[in-house]
Amino acid sequence: MSGLVNAGNDVSIVIEPPKGLFRLNLRETWHYRELLYFLAWRDLKTRYAQTAIGIGWAIVQPLFTMLMFTLVFSRMANIPSDGLPYSVFALTALLPWGYMARSLERCSTSVVNEGALVRKVYFPRLIIPLAASVIGLVDFSVAFLFLLAMMGWYHIVPTWGILLLPVFLGLALLTALSVSLWLSATNVKYRDVASMVPLATQLWMFASPVVYPLSMVPDQWKFLYSLNPMVGVIEGFRWALLGNARPDFDAMMLSAAVVLALFVGGVIYFRSVEDTFSDVI
Repeated sequence: MSGLVNAGNDVSIVIEPPKGLFRLNLRETWHYRELLYFLAWRDLKTRYAQTAIGIGWAIVQPLFTMLMFTLVFSRMANIPSDGLPYSVFALTALLPWGYMARSLERCSTSVVNEGALVRKVYFPRLIIPLAASVIGLVDFSVAFLFLLAMMGWYHIVPTWGILLLPVFLGLALLTALSVSLWLSATNVKYRDVASMVPLATQLWMFASPVVYPLSMVPDQWKFLYSLNPMVGVIEGFRWALLGNARPDFDAMMLSAAVVLALFVGGVIYFRSVEDTFSDVI
């Protein structure tokens, strides 16, 4: 925690240890918002520097994944898609899933990657995973336009539920940030986390309703299944955009509650160990 002290003509920056168990301190984070913008903009420029199609990669990745899923899971395995074209059904889930998965991979190593900055300058360390999680929104926005074009091709008109889409996108962001707070802080001490995350996200995808509908999950397993935070996000996206059936609100609420618990726990853990980052990195 920092603050300015004005003694006559001298201005000093006072850095004090944060107090309390849940030390989110949004006021201090907002004070350093320009650093957040800088980190996010720098990472975005670096990612697409010297690429032939630039931001076009935001469409290429979900496009080819959708084509492969349609071939394997729809044509070969005959997985149902709630009466919708499977390509749109899969793409509607791939967008929030891709955003969450890529944000998770960036955020989990973000604190270590910014080690030089962490060792030299004081600022709220929470800004590092936060910046890594918001830059994925640019890719998501571009890919979302492609999804709307796909829906237009199949004459699918969004319902009024699209007004709630920012809520479900915010839930996806909070899911990525919540898990990242745990992983990025742990990765400072145990670098195995960086190798574990790609495998974990692949397994997590098949434990989420990305390639199959939630209706395929047996009723006796739905409570346990809905503890997966991405169940509520993906069900919310399909309901808001495609509106073909009444969503499972119980599953969505349970997923949202798990995300909130993960976020509170993640903030407490991250803030409790952030003072050691500069010594360990």
